[in-house]
Amino acid sequence: MGSSPIDKLAFELRKTLRTSTVLTQDSDGYLESIRRWSDAVEMKAGIVVYAQSAEDISATILACHKYAVSFAVSGGRHSSSGACSSEGGLVIDLAKMRQVHVDPATQLVRAQGGCIWKDVDDIAFANGFAAVGGTVNHTGVAGLTLGGGYGWLSGRYGLVIDNLRAVQMVLADGTITTVSEDNHPDLFWAVRGAGHAFGVAVEFTFQMHEQKNPVWAGQMGFPLDKLHSIINFANELVATTNGDSAMMVGITAPPFTNRTPGVVATVFHNGSAIEAQPIFQPLLDLQPIVNSTKERPYNEVNGMMNHAVDYGGRKLSKGAVFHTPLRPEFVSDIIVPELERFHATVPGGKRSILLFEFFKSDKWCEYSTSDMAFANRGPHQNLLIGPFWDFSEHDNVARQWSQAVAKLAWLELERDQIEHGPSAKPAPATEYGNYDHLAASPRQIFGANVERLIEIKQKYDPDNVFDKSYSLIKGHEEIGRR
Repeated sequence: MGSSPIDKLAFELRKTLRTSTVLTQDSDGYLESIRRWSDAVEMKAGIVVYAQSAEDISATILACHKYAVSFAVSGGRHSSSGACSSEGGLVIDLAKMRQVHVDPATQLVRAQGGCIWKDVDDIAFANGFAAVGGTVNHTGVAGLTLGGGYGWLSGRYGLVIDNLRAVQMVLADGTITTVSEDNHPDLFWAVRGAGHAFGVAVEFTFQMHEQKNPVWAGQMGFPLDKLHSIINFANELVATTNGDSAMMVGITAPPFTNRTPGVVATVFHNGSAIEAQPIFQPLLDLQPIVNSTKERPYNEVNGMMNHAVDYGGRKLSKGAVFHTPLRPEFVSDIIVPELERFHATVPGGKRSILLFEFFKSDKWCEYSTSDMAFANRGPHQNLLIGPFWDFSEHDNVARQWSQAVAKLAWLELERDQIEHGPSAKPAPATEYGNYDHLAASPRQIFGANVERLIEIKQKYDPDNVFDKSYSLIKGHEEIGRR
């Protein structure tokens, strides 16, 4: 045994953990254990613990305290801010905890903290149900949920956290508890939006919804000259749908346009092709170059975009918001040139994408921004800014570019508010914390909720053990991480 804190910690954990596996840098499988969705946030952890029980997670946290070793928590490994990685410290990896249990009688599903959304989608659908989940099904259940969670069913059933009923957690002092509206309601309030900063989520309980019918969904590809017509259609869809129809408008450089900017419309209708086709006929009339739309089982839907955002390579996800109706000229005259500039100047940049989400917002607006820690509620939509690049020397370039595009979106919001008045005012917080949020302050992410979050943080994690996401410390309300 070596004499460093990491060596002593690894030795103790190998002796005391009952079912979990402890890897160090010389272990078989170590390199795979530190692999991340984005290579840009891959770090060389000193220890990786593949946890298999809440008890072992508790023991790991207490041992980290003993040897003063910092730790991170990893679920689906999707964080592009680096919150799921540790340079030289310890990672609690939940990848071995992927059990899912469905109770048809109560319409509840329990999913362990290492599940990805495919695990939940498949088992729920096999029992005639669906849960609101992510639109990329290799995303971790834990990360998406603890930060809010939008999905194809959000127009009908709200956000992922709106359907969350309980979370089993391991807290900073090693306590294992289940939080809900009836047990530690203050902590349950906090974890619905800021959960990454309060503990290790070991198991989630979600409300499911009946989903016996297939859905109509797929992707259509268009040349860039159809952009205005596509955005106008998306604006009309959001205004008229009952929540069962949604779409995303992606601008990227796909193969079907010879790697020059084009448009990929990803569409969804919770119903049959016969029901969907009249709704989406104006889009179909634009004669897409490629068209994969068809009836399919719901559990396939959240895999439609996997190929575009698979594991590996350098990339990140930055968030911004916009109001509908979205101005087509803003996209074509301001946003597209920024994307073209990135494509032209950054090696590997042509995989980059700007993704405008068009979901009915009425359901998630049934909650106020103070009902949960999550404050990014309002009649606005999300814009995902997704740069890709090849080399580490462009890490900061990509991050700065994504922040610059987000600033352009914010300026468009201000213009919209001047033109349309208070009805166009966005929610107090317009930074979606599940995207790369390190330049954003807690105030930008949580708005007026930040003071209450700091109080709850002081109660449950006074030493800021869970420090990899947001700086919920008094005096840091207006400070971003970098």
